Amino acid sequence: MEKPLYTISAQDLCIGYTRKKQEIKVHDGLNFQLLPGQLYCLLGPNGVGKSTLIKTLLGHIPALSGSIYINGKDLKKLSAEQMAKTASVVLTDRVSSGNLHVADLVALGRVPFTNWAGRLAEADLHIIAKAMEATKINYFKDKPLSEISDGQRQKAMIARALAQDGQLIILDEPTAHLDLINRHEIMQLLRTICKTENKSILVITHDLEVAIETADELWLMQCGEPLIQGSPEDLIVSGKIQHLLTSPGLYFDIHHGRVRSTYPDTVTTIHGPAALCQWFLAALYKAGLQHLGSDYEIHLFEEPFKVMVKTPTGGFEGETIRAAVDFLLMAEDERLK
Repeated sequence: MEKPLYTISAQDLCIGYTRKKQEIKVHDGLNFQLLPGQLYCLLGPNGVGKSTLIKTLLGHIPALSGSIYINGKDLKKLSAEQMAKTASVVLTDRVSSGNLHVADLVALGRVPFTNWAGRLAEADLHIIAKAMEATKINYFKDKPLSEISDGQRQKAMIARALAQDGQLIILDEPTAHLDLINRHEIMQLLRTICKTENKSILVITHDLEVAIETADELWLMQCGEPLIQGSPEDLIVSGKIQHLLTSPGLYFDIHHGRVRSTYPDTVTTIHGPAALCQWFLAALYKAGLQHLGSDYEIHLFEEPFKVMVKTPTGGFEGETIRAAVDFLLMAEDERLK
């Protein structure tokens, strides 16, 4: 029998809930596929239906209409046991650890495969060991969950999902409570697992910058709009990435791959390299000084960095943006007296 091309495929999918025999539609017209060995990131504002989509894909709630196929099989015909052997999920909810140690948590991934007594076979132990090695958590595998960091806990949860050994791993905001370094480490770990283990991985995230760096494909969800799909690079150069930014005060900086604030009605002129001017303008805007006018001259120099300011009543020369902004604040106070 030919192996299915897609881990998941959905056609004309409508997701939502049924309450008191009334269908509440959250999103419709969804069409997508997940390929093995690919990392997908789903982004969108709160309330757009991301979590509802995940629950639907896992069979926790039924689709209102449309079809979902998992490894070529109709989701509606798969039992809970079959789904547990096919898909694993990592949620944002903290695990009630009790007396669990890290290795115990990872071993829970083998529950769908154990016998009625719940005993782990030699093959199960091998898969658990392989999962801990892949996620690089062996050095703290014997620690209680209560004694490890949030980043270590998230790696342990990913190891548990990997030990479940399904083709699909879904993660709901795995970097939500992590610092900058751990956010990057977790997403790079997921990318490595996806490539080395040939898994399909779908991540719900609000971390656009890390998603751009690591994902093979981004899915952008907005209320009442079709699902936008494509590689991060294609969505950026086409301008479609801007669909995520519904606030008029935000724009996507294509040159630096990050979201920035716009500076409307700015009349202050700054002379110097573009990157330095951008950061100086950001500091002026935070200080409420974007309307200084043409009687102020600001010049920026690099290597070494230097700021020169000329005002109608004096001047300033310094080595930090903060000192220059403080000077301008005092100059404006004097002017307005």
